[in-house]
Amino acid sequence: MATLEENVTTQLSKEQVTTFESGNEMAAYAAAQINYHLMGYFPITPSTEVAQFLDMMKSKGQHDIELVAADGEHGSAGICFGAATTGARVFNATSANGFLYMIEQLPVQSGLRFPMVMNLVTRAVSGPLDIRGDHSDLYYGLNTGWVILTARTPQAVYDMNIMALRLSEHEDVRLPVVVAYDGFFTSHQKRRVDYFKDREDVQSFVGEAPSGFASSIDKDNPKTIGAHMNGDDLINNNYQQSEALYKAYDVYKEIAKDFATFSGRSYGTLDLYKMEDADVALFLLNSAAESAKDVVDRLRERGIKAGIISPNIIRPFPAEDIRQALKNVKALLVGERADSYGAHGANLAHEVKSALQEDKENDTIVLNRVFGMGGKDFYADDAEQFFNMALDAMEKGYAETPFDYYGHTPGEPEKALEPVIEPQNRETYNSGLIKVSENEETGKLDVRVPPLRKLTTKPKRFAPGHGACPGCGIFPGLELFFKGIEGDAVILFQTGCAYVVTSAFPYSSHKQNMIHNLFQNGPATLSGAVEAFFEMKDRGEVDIDDDFTFVMITGDGGMDIGMGSAIGTALRNHKMIILEYDNEGYMNTGSQMSYSTPLGHMTSTTNVSEERPGKPFHHKDTAQIMASTNIPYVFTGTEAYPQDLIKKAAKAQWYAQNEGLVYGKLLITCPLNWKSNDRDGENIMKAAVESCFFPLYEVERGETAITYDPEAKNKRIELSEWLQYMGKTKHLLKESNADLLQEFADEVESRWKTLKVKHETPLI
Repeated sequence: MATLEENVTTQLSKEQVTTFESGNEMAAYAAAQINYHLMGYFPITPSTEVAQFLDMMKSKGQHDIELVAADGEHGSAGICFGAATTGARVFNATSANGFLYMIEQLPVQSGLRFPMVMNLVTRAVSGPLDIRGDHSDLYYGLNTGWVILTARTPQAVYDMNIMALRLSEHEDVRLPVVVAYDGFFTSHQKRRVDYFKDREDVQSFVGEAPSGFASSIDKDNPKTIGAHMNGDDLINNNYQQSEALYKAYDVYKEIAKDFATFSGRSYGTLDLYKMEDADVALFLLNSAAESAKDVVDRLRERGIKAGIISPNIIRPFPAEDIRQALKNVKALLVGERADSYGAHGANLAHEVKSALQEDKENDTIVLNRVFGMGGKDFYADDAEQFFNMALDAMEKGYAETPFDYYGHTPGEPEKALEPVIEPQNRETYNSGLIKVSENEETGKLDVRVPPLRKLTTKPKRFAPGHGACPGCGIFPGLELFFKGIEGDAVILFQTGCAYVVTSAFPYSSHKQNMIHNLFQNGPATLSGAVEAFFEMKDRGEVDIDDDFTFVMITGDGGMDIGMGSAIGTALRNHKMIILEYDNEGYMNTGSQMSYSTPLGHMTSTTNVSEERPGKPFHHKDTAQIMASTNIPYVFTGTEAYPQDLIKKAAKAQWYAQNEGLVYGKLLITCPLNWKSNDRDGENIMKAAVESCFFPLYEVERGETAITYDPEAKNKRIELSEWLQYMGKTKHLLKESNADLLQEFADEVESRWKTLKVKHETPLI
């Protein structure tokens, strides 16, 4: 957690302190005070900060939670489930597509009745990609069997995280719990919060971890966990789960009552604001309800009896409390930050209507408006418009438009977008200067590349005006690679810095056809495009003379979360190129640890302290992993050695067009992550190569060849000479970390020697 101001508030039953912090900080602080056993996590905006704060706090010795960085959200959910089976207390945080990626794991957790707490920092689900807050992710979770609490403020985030674990572990519940709060509105905005000064008070409220549940580490009574069932058994299991979820309703109310005594803060199933005599009301989830309360006060001054209903729990749905709250309300507008496409209304509106059907005397008119998608702001004026719609329905006695979107703008044909960048074509990119031929004697390719100055006549594939950071090496590296590619290209970008800074609607820096898909599925997506193109070509449905080079660009952790898809694509050997830019972190979400981050390097989730000197394990060698799949061509390259990279690009195109999959790994500079000077990029990359940390080589038809040997050229340098350029590694040069530096150097030397053996014995 960041700084917490030591201003003790008026004492209730337990001493509390006032601070001004965000929802993410308070979620992390509650977890640290509880001192969970484990958090399996993967960074995704805007929930990433929760793990970052916990990592920073651990470096200061403020908790003992084991933080396990997964290869993706699906993996993080599996880590959490596995930990929960041991009886450990487990915590997680995610958002948006990360929540959807893990969603097949969520019914496993709830169906087998293992407690845990997960913070869902709500965000728009793509596509198109939008990292700001709405509830489209939350609504996918409604049928997972998890208890779902909703928190309107950072105070509620802190308090509900404390209540959630006790609720999850209650003997009548034993279900996992989601605490959902609004991305950026609540997750990042700082507000006043009171928190318990002593973690022992929090732990006493939560209680001891329960015993007697099924455990995967019970040596005296071994358990089979997750056995498959037939229909007769499954319906009984699901009935028990359903009953437990409904019991969570009464258990939550008991816990909320205890917490009110404990803290002085009350969280009923519904937050009711001036609903005691309301004629018109809004039903709003989370932060929007806070924005609307001032409007209620203004309307009341005008004699209009208005009110706000906001649930604190939506699974189980508080149907009876809603019926009571709406007994005398004449018109209700349910505002929702997500749609249930095609259902003539969004999820909570249908559930409110269903609840009211059970009250035969209720005549409340219910309207539904979808608003605030993708983080579109919701102001007091918007809340007033909602009340006006409800007042109009009350006066007419019916809703003229029961369901609609609010805040959308209809398109105008005369304002249709026009291309700004002149489209490029095959002739534009065909220089005729690069010659590739197959050498029948060696079984390798011979490549002739002209001097670089001649290739400068080839236009860039990416237009200027993108938003990359100063000193970013992505686009110099990519443009240099594409100097070796002739003709048209179809380029797929996984989510990452390179995509984000070039493709913000309605602008695009791409001169060639570009597809975007998420981290975990880029290789599969492009392989589908490749095979569809060739199938249509075989059928004569596209011009037989058309030809494309299909290239997928990945980076920022794409070869962690997307590794499974990449391996599958390699084994199928599609005619395409996968090109990884390696900046040694997850820069798209703010400099978190990647599996490509080297040993000991500092990131925002591998903080440095006396006890924790950076990343605790070695970097992943994706080029060698992909070479093991026996694809035709694998290479490494960097902008610092341009002739080498262009030759490899030309080879890559030939193999992708004639034999199958190519994999290339480019080391690129990232001053933001590396904490280096913008001007030092080329020096850093050269030092990485000459220290043998990033060797330049290729694996052509299974035979390894080092393409630049610093030892043979008497240019080999110590690893420390590379590390000294970067602020993220300065601690490794201290005497106190000499053993860690030596371990890193030993690993680099081991990999270099292995590579040399492969070079000297090509068939290995």
